[in-house]
Amino acid sequence: MKKYLDETLSAEERAEALTDEMTTEEQASQLRYDAPAVPRLGIPAYNWWNEGIHGFARSGVATMFPQAIGLAAMFDDELTQKTAEVTSEEVRAKYNVYTKEEDRDIYKGLTLWAPNINIFRDPRWGRGHETFGEDPYLTTRNGKAVVRGLQGDGKVMKAAACAKHFAVHSGPEAIRHSFDAKANAKDMEETYLPAFEALVKEAKVESVMGAYNRVNGEPACASDFLMAKLKEWGFDGYFVSDCWAIRDFHENHMVTANAIESTAMALKAGCDVNCGCTYQNLLVALEKGAVTKEDIRTACVHLMRTRMRLGMFDKKTEFDDIPYDKVACKEHKAVSLECAEKSLVMLENNGILPIDEKKYKTIAVIGPNSDSRTALEGNYNGLSDRYITFLNGIQDRFSGRVIFAEGCHLYKDRVSNLAQAGDRYAEAVAAAKFADMTILCLGLDATIEGEEGDTGNEFSSGDKNGLTLPPPQRELVKKIMALGKPVVTVVCAGSAINTESKPDALIHAFYPGEMGGKALAEVLFGDVSPSGKLPVTFYEDTDKLPEFTDYSMKGRTYRYTTENVLYPFGYGLTYGGVKVTKVEYKDGKAVVTAENSGKATEDVIQLYIKDYCEHAVPNVSLCGFKRVKLNEGESAVFEIEVPEKAFTAVDDNGVRKVFGSKFTLFAGTSQPDALSEKLTGIKCASVDITK
Repeated sequence: MKKYLDETLSAEERAEALTDEMTTEEQASQLRYDAPAVPRLGIPAYNWWNEGIHGFARSGVATMFPQAIGLAAMFDDELTQKTAEVTSEEVRAKYNVYTKEEDRDIYKGLTLWAPNINIFRDPRWGRGHETFGEDPYLTTRNGKAVVRGLQGDGKVMKAAACAKHFAVHSGPEAIRHSFDAKANAKDMEETYLPAFEALVKEAKVESVMGAYNRVNGEPACASDFLMAKLKEWGFDGYFVSDCWAIRDFHENHMVTANAIESTAMALKAGCDVNCGCTYQNLLVALEKGAVTKEDIRTACVHLMRTRMRLGMFDKKTEFDDIPYDKVACKEHKAVSLECAEKSLVMLENNGILPIDEKKYKTIAVIGPNSDSRTALEGNYNGLSDRYITFLNGIQDRFSGRVIFAEGCHLYKDRVSNLAQAGDRYAEAVAAAKFADMTILCLGLDATIEGEEGDTGNEFSSGDKNGLTLPPPQRELVKKIMALGKPVVTVVCAGSAINTESKPDALIHAFYPGEMGGKALAEVLFGDVSPSGKLPVTFYEDTDKLPEFTDYSMKGRTYRYTTENVLYPFGYGLTYGGVKVTKVEYKDGKAVVTAENSGKATEDVIQLYIKDYCEHAVPNVSLCGFKRVKLNEGESAVFEIEVPEKAFTAVDDNGVRKVFGSKFTLFAGTSQPDALSEKLTGIKCASVDITK
C-alpha cells in the first residue's frame, strides 16, 4: 500500500508522501484553483473554488439562509453555527452525487470560501452585507461559529472553511485592484485583525484568503506583515489568493514587472493556491530561478494536507452516505425560517404592529421589493426550490383582501420601457387609497449593491453613493405618505437606509433568505415578536462620514462616534418589554437580572464595557451577548461570560494589554448610549469593576 493511503498516518505525513510521488511539474499543476487530475497516482481533478456564506451557493438548489449581515442581526452564534452545519451537510450530500457522476467542476468541492469576516466599517461598501457587521467581537463570535459548523469535529473535516479577505478590506469596490489600505498599528490590532486571529488560533480554520488591495504598501496576498501574523498564530492550513488578485501585482499595484515576478512573489510569501491563472507561470519562474522546487513542494504539501483532512484519499468517510434528499429538506428549511424570524429588526412602531386583523380588512402591498425573489437572496447565494416573497407571505397569512402594486422599478424611472417615467405610481396610489393600510416594501438588492463586476447598475461598482433610496422609490414614498393613511415600511438592504419619512412602523429585513416572506408575515401579524438587533450603525448621511478611502476608525462605528447616527448599533424593538434591572460581575461572568413587562418575546441581552484608560476606544465595546426568551411578567437571571480580552486596550504601537484598572460593565437590550435610551425608553443597568 502506498504510504499516502495509510489512514493511520497523520494528514501531514500522508500529504508529504503523496507530494513526493509527484514530479515537480505535477506538483505545480496542483497549485491552480482548478487542479487537474494526476491519473497515475489516483488523484482526481479538484476545483478549490466553492462558496457558502449563507448556505451552499452557486451549485443549484440548496437551503438559503438570510445573508450574513442578517445572521449577525440575530445576535445568536449558536444558530449561526446551525446554518453552517446545514450548509456542510448539503455540500457533502451534493459532493457525494457529483463525484459519482465524475462532475468535479467549480462550486462542487468541499473547500468553501466562507466566512467573510471583514469589518463593515463604512455603509457605502457594497459587499458589506456578506460580513457580520462593524464590530470585531460580534464578527469573531459568528466567524468561529461558521468554522465550527462547516468543519465539524469528526475524524475528517466535513468541509473546509476559509477566513476571508485577509486583511483590511472593506471597499471601495471600484478601485480594489489598485487600492492601498493604510491602517495604523492600533487599528490593525484593535479592529481589523482580531477576528482572523481568533479563527486561526481558536477555531482552527483550514484556509485563509488574501484580499485584492495592498495593506500599508504590501499586496495582501504576499504581505510579509500578514504572513508573519499567520505564522505567529500557528496557522497550518492552506492560503489562497482572491480571484485574479495575483495578476493585480503587476497590472494594477505595479509592485512587480510581470506575471513571472508576481508568481514568484506570491509563492515565496506563502500563497499556496492561485485563484486565477497567474500560477501558469510557475515552471517558467522555476526555470528562471525565481522560485525553487522546494517552494513548489511546500505549497503542494499544504494543499494535499487539506485534501487528506477532508478524507479525499480515505477508503470511506463518515460523510460518504449522506443522502441527496438532505438538500433543501424540511428540517433545513425550518432553520432558515427561524433565522429569518430572528434577523428582522423593528426600528419604529407607534403601536400599529402587530396588525389588528379586526381593524384592517384590506391591505395594500406596494413597492419593487414586494414580490422580489432577488431581494430575499443577497449575493453569493444558492437557488431555493421555493421562495416566499413578502407578498406571498402576507397573502398566505392575512384572511382579508390583499392588493398588490409594484409602485416603481427598483432604480429605473419606469417599469415598462415604452412607458413614460413614473408609469406605476397611479396604480400604487389607487391601491393605497382603496386599502385600509399599506405595507411599503422598498430598498435594494444585489443587482445594485454587491461586488464589483457582479452588479449591473448606474452606481459605484456595487458600492452605494449614499444612504437614501433610489430616486423612483423616494418619489413613491412621498406619494403614499401624502395620503395620510397607515403605512408600515419594510426595507431590504445590506446596511443603513434613510427612508426620509416617518411611517407608523419600520422594519429592516436585510436580505432574509428563502423564507423571508413567511417570517415577515409572522412578525407583522404578531405570531412572532421581532427580536433582531442592528449589527451596524445606521447613519443619517454619508456626507458626514470620513472619506470612504480613509481606513482610520476615527469617526466610524459605534465605538468611535456618536454623531450622524440615525439608529445605533445593537438597537431593535420587540413586542415585549424586556428590561435588565441588575447586573453583577462575578468570576469572569456577568450575572444579569431581566424582567419582561410586555408580551412574550425573545430579546438579546448585550454587555458593553467602558474602559477609562487613555488607550481605550472613546465609547464602549461589545463584550458579550445572550439571546433570551421571557414570557409576559417573567423575570429571570442569566449568566454571560465576559472574556478577559474585554479588559484590554491597544496603544498606538499596536500593543494589546490591560492598561486600565477601572471599568464599567453595562447590560441591557441595547447600547448604553443616549440615543438608544431615547429610542427604547430604557436605561441599561451597570456595575463598576476594579481590576
